[in-house]
Amino acid sequence: MDYEALLKRAQERMPESVHEIERFEIPKTRGHFEGNKTIISNFQQISQILRRPIDHILKFLLKQLATPGDIQKSGLLVLGAKISASRINQKIREYAITFVLCPQCGKPDTEIKKEDGINVLKCTACGAKQSIKA
Repeated sequence: MDYEALLKRAQERMPESVHEIERFEIPKTRGHFEGNKTIISNFQQISQILRRPIDHILKFLLKQLATPGDIQKSGLLVLGAKISASRINQKIREYAITFVLCPQCGKPDTEIKKEDGINVLKCTACGAKQSIKA
């Protein structure tokens, strides 16, 4: 068998998951309005998918959306204003790009470390480091 035939046979036998281009999807919010408040019901799941502390994401969102808000004991995020899901999703996407995805390789395999008093986004996949705002 020639090289091309062997390569084609190997590609056909590979599992489907290898062919997936995007293994990480930025989560979308689920919620509703109650009066003039916005209730997000899956905020804890978003935090788990992004693998970041819930308080860190909350602080970013509240600042970006310029609204008060807090997390209830039941795990719901209550925002003090009516905010569209598309706007919240846009801010979560911005958070992921800034604090989760590696700027070099684009993978979500990162962690935030403090080095010499500076917060650094360190990629465990490619080893890249980049300083980020607290």
